[in-house]
Amino acid sequence: MQIDSALNRQYAGTGLGLTLVKRIVEMHGGEVKVESKIDLGSCFAFRLPCQDLLLQAPQSSQETAVNLDPNSTTKVLEKCPLILLAEDHEANIITISRYLKAKGYQIILAENGQEAIDQAKLYKPDLILMDIQMPVMDGLEAIQRIREDSDRTLANIPIIALTALAMTSDKRKCLEAGANYYLAKPVKLSQLTSTIQEILAQEKN
Repeated sequence: MQIDSALNRQYAGTGLGLTLVKRIVEMHGGEVKVESKIDLGSCFAFRLPCQDLLLQAPQSSQETAVNLDPNSTTKVLEKCPLILLAEDHEANIITISRYLKAKGYQIILAENGQEAIDQAKLYKPDLILMDIQMPVMDGLEAIQRIREDSDRTLANIPIIALTALAMTSDKRKCLEAGANYYLAKPVKLSQLTSTIQEILAQEKN
């Protein structure tokens, strides 16, 4: 259930339909069950395999991001592609950032569309991962403004749209706004990485 269905929502529920729930649970090796009784309703439940682990306290999204000097020309930045992640959901920020950092990418963060534009202008990342439903300014408007910017280096930065809006019309809106690629949430991290690699390889050629 979504409290606010607008793209630039300020408040929202998880927005998970049963199809997405089933996909997420099965990705983790679990299963979804349902029990229904006429005139009483339905009860949905899921089971996940787990084991006891000693866990460290989770890092915040601020700890996950990389603090960069926009004037830096270090060898590290020259070798590691810089990716701007525009996402307002803490769990997604931590998961995606950690995974991409482990793959050798540098990550900077924005938590709404306006921040994404500001960070893109400042750092000129190699690629932008743009969530669509964000507060202040939604991802579609942010993509359009980046594409319309007079700075052609900024305007030509590759953008991957990430959204839980998985209808064909949603994909069309993202591509029409100027996104190069569209990936529906929940995104498989391996698929995200392969898409990033494909785009960056095309940019080099």
